Amino acid sequence: MSTRALRTAASGMYAQQVNIEVISNNIANINTTSFKKNRAEFKDLMYQEVNTTPLNSYMPGVTENTNSKIQIGNGIQTSTTQKLFIQGDMQTTGNKFDVGIQGEGFFQVRKADGTFAYTRDGAFKLSSEGSIVTSSGYILEPGIRINSDVLDISISRDGVITATEVGGNNVELGTIELAKFQNPGGLVALGDNMYEETTESGTPVLGTPGGQGFGELHQGFLEASNVDIVEEMVSMITAQRAYEINSKTVKTVEDMISMVNNLKR
Repeated sequence: MSTRALRTAASGMYAQQVNIEVISNNIANINTTSFKKNRAEFKDLMYQEVNTTPLNSYMPGVTENTNSKIQIGNGIQTSTTQKLFIQGDMQTTGNKFDVGIQGEGFFQVRKADGTFAYTRDGAFKLSSEGSIVTSSGYILEPGIRINSDVLDISISRDGVITATEVGGNNVELGTIELAKFQNPGGLVALGDNMYEETTESGTPVLGTPGGQGFGELHQGFLEASNVDIVEEMVSMITAQRAYEINSKTVKTVEDMISMVNNLKR
């Protein structure tokens, strides 16, 4: 029994350690553009049926033995960490290559190996070849090139990129498409504010910004992190107290074992 209690308390301490690690990552990324916070989720472990001490009830001429069983759990286990794709605040930057998404959807970018990744970080740059790229140099899809003689560009809320050329002519260069997933929480985070599709997320559906089910684009804005520092501090305090009480459980079991070992006849 004492060994089971020690293992159960240890599983609780490990679970809260993971919880603290998730919370600390959220707090560390509070200023990361378009960062989506994580939430650790837990599940209880299997239960065992344990026989209690038989209770003997005596009646005149009758002896009845009543055997009862109780279920005792074996602790807790981290089941998953869930990405919460809650909309972050839109912050103005004034940069014409900064584009924020208000609503659902991801920008689709092409990585160096030709595969696609998805991001909500719209802090785009202009490459030496005139392509619109992410901070990591990945090309925004569909690939749109901007000539060196372009004086200015504007991006409408439905994703149309219009260039103002020398002489004052306005030319449409293309349209930014957004991708959305049936289960965005199933995307795997790659770092660099990018995600990759999985079987759990489903295949991406492409569409026009502002269309049915897709968010609008806002030029000169960036989406801020959706981390609420007050909420994370409360979660950290709660996890700390849970870790502390589990450690006290270990100390209590140790004291009980010491008492049994010191019993004298």
